[in-house]
Amino acid sequence: QVHLVESGGGLVQTGGSLRLSCAASGSVFSPNVMGWYRQAPGKERELVAVVFSGGVKKYGDFVRGRFIVSREYAANAVYLQMNSLEPEDTAVYYCNIREFVGSRDYWGQGTQVTVSS
Repeated sequence: QVHLVESGGGLVQTGGSLRLSCAASGSVFSPNVMGWYRQAPGKERELVAVVFSGGVKKYGDFVRGRFIVSREYAANAVYLQMNSLEPEDTAVYYCNIREFVGSRDYWGQGTQVTVSS
């Protein structure tokens, strides 16, 4: 069983920055993809940024170069540097890892990001 723990959320003003961290404990099998999703009130969960075990990165269209996702493979950790935050970025941010063999899918408990105008 894989357990994900997120940290780094909080309250920030428009234009500010936050860095989210997520660490996975347990046995993680490759190939996999690890990264971040978010869910705002009344909206569906959406992809923010993920990193595949081969190094390829994928970002949501709304990121527009403001966020940088990085991964520390040896530590099974993933990070999200968020810059130029906007009120529309307010959401609960969830860490996720998906193993392709067996299609195992794990989620963190979520961390709240609030951007004030």
